[in-house]
Amino acid sequence: MNLLEIIDNLNLEKIDQEQFLKPALRRGLFKKASDFSLKAALTSLPFALVALPQIVKASTDDATTDVLNFALTLEYLEAKFYDMGLKSTKLNITDNAVISQIYKHEAAHVALLKSVLKADAVAEPVFDFETAYPDVFSNYQTFLTVAQALEDTGVRAYKGQAGVLKETATLTVALQIHSVEARHAAEIRKLRGAKGWISLKSDNTSENNAAPAAVYAGEETVTQSDIDLSTLGLKVGTTAITRAQIAEAFDEILTKDQVLAIAGPFIKK
Repeated sequence: MNLLEIIDNLNLEKIDQEQFLKPALRRGLFKKASDFSLKAALTSLPFALVALPQIVKASTDDATTDVLNFALTLEYLEAKFYDMGLKSTKLNITDNAVISQIYKHEAAHVALLKSVLKADAVAEPVFDFETAYPDVFSNYQTFLTVAQALEDTGVRAYKGQAGVLKETATLTVALQIHSVEARHAAEIRKLRGAKGWISLKSDNTSENNAAPAAVYAGEETVTQSDIDLSTLGLKVGTTAITRAQIAEAFDEILTKDQVLAIAGPFIKK
């Protein structure tokens, strides 16, 4: 990407132009003029690159906040789900220690993200799980099915947003949460007697029974980095690696829109 493309991708209309031209103004490279736009300055005079790091940071701050609030909403969702399950008098949770620990993790994730976002943190929505799954807090198997869907969605959601988080500390936080969500997903699958990872859809009917199909969209792919691995004749010793096993070896992303379509029915307002 060249300089002009970088500039075109920045949200310059949201930036205080004088603030970010101050380093250049102090160096006498620009004269203050009301009709001299920041974009014109940057495209015409490469010396304005002294201000570019701050401009890039400003343009990505909003994106980072959006991603963290997106993650916070998912953590609110998961924490509330487990909280309601643990408090239900109709739900016989036979793995109380495991579910309680997962709930504590989700609550800690909420607290961390809120502390990072501070005043920018979104408020917790009102959630409704029972419209979509009427027996979710009275039938333990239904509860685990929804838990698996939420955990699998969370893992793929964090992975899908990782590329937006350019700032190292923020990306580190997101990846730390992502790894814990992956352990949750594996543990819930274990409780259901399923594999600890997402399988090829055509080989996964029983594991995904009653879960929204959108949770597993794209997980059947066998192409990574533009390489169709199923064409390589991969083997372990003399045993061929199947297409299903190739698909299982990689976790695919879910976009923000895909995740919101999955989580949307649980969000009342």
